[in-house]
Amino acid sequence: MSLSGFIRFLRHSLQRLEYSLKQGAAFDRSLGPALATHGPSLLPTLQGIRDHDSNVPSFLDSIFWMAAPKKRRTIEVNRCRRRNPNKLIKVKMNIEPCLECGNLKQKHVLCGFCYNKVQIETAKIRRQIQSMEGGPHRAPSVETVVLYENEAPGDTDKDKRIVECARKRPSWFNL
Repeated sequence: MSLSGFIRFLRHSLQRLEYSLKQGAAFDRSLGPALATHGPSLLPTLQGIRDHDSNVPSFLDSIFWMAAPKKRRTIEVNRCRRRNPNKLIKVKMNIEPCLECGNLKQKHVLCGFCYNKVQIETAKIRRQIQSMEGGPHRAPSVETVVLYENEAPGDTDKDKRIVECARKRPSWFNL
């Protein structure tokens, strides 16, 4: 083999090595890098290898490193973990029907359906108070009494603000 043939062979080998490295690094010959990053340069500096004691940050410092599992978890291990009795929902034994509406609720907890009725009635009373006073900040600093139809104010209601509603008093709204 002549010297010129050996040089051609060496050049061809280096080109193939460069091409395979570019493919391994996901670079195309005609295109540049497809990923742009914000941070330190990805290419090595011209000063050469930097010493580890310097305060210059590396691009590897900005990467959030996470642990990766060494082996795959089996189906049995996954199911045992997911179906652990401590993670399952506990069966509640303190459920009873509401005395007012009959829907199921927990003992010593306000019924959600009854609470919804209370919210609706309270909103109606607030709208009526706002229409009487003309605004939210004009309320007098006295106690308020709500009177429904066929109810008259008592002797104790003299110095109180009276809100009259033209509807029947709900069964759950006691005096």
